Amino acid sequence: MLELAILGFLSDTPLHGYELRKRITALTGHVKPVAESTLYPAIKRLENAGLLERATQPGSVAAPRHVLTLTEEGGQELRRRLAQPSRRDVTDENRWFTVLAFLKHLRDPEAQAAVLRRRLSFLEEPASFFYDGGRPLRAEELDDPFRRGILTIARATSQAELDWLRSTLDTLEPAAH
Repeated sequence: MLELAILGFLSDTPLHGYELRKRITALTGHVKPVAESTLYPAIKRLENAGLLERATQPGSVAAPRHVLTLTEEGGQELRRRLAQPSRRDVTDENRWFTVLAFLKHLRDPEAQAAVLRRRLSFLEEPASFFYDGGRPLRAEELDDPFRRGILTIARATSQAELDWLRSTLDTLEPAAH
């Protein structure tokens, strides 16, 4: 997901590493902060693969800055990753938010709708954090107020996302036909 975030943010605009790190941290940092020791090797891998380029610009006060720009191949790779997210990218909320943050770069409404339908399908599956045997438990079935709270919050969040997904699909799907 780090590489997807790098490609996505650079698709928006060229950035230097520090600004890129700030933007990635703003998107995912509350869950998993991005360390320089993780970011810069990922940037180097993408650069070596020809997906981004680095240019040196003189610093206004400090040392020269390295500005990163997405290449045409990088844009193609971004769109490929967005069009074909893994199951985990669709089912894990934090990974999903990264996909969703850059889905606008997948310019085909039909392709965008296909990705959203995968998330919708996942959310419509019966699920819970707690089970009785193989049966998912609902909040109303729990005596523990804290576990009931988890399920109540999860249900409200899921319902809001389901509503948004359906509404967005209604706007995308007519455009796709």
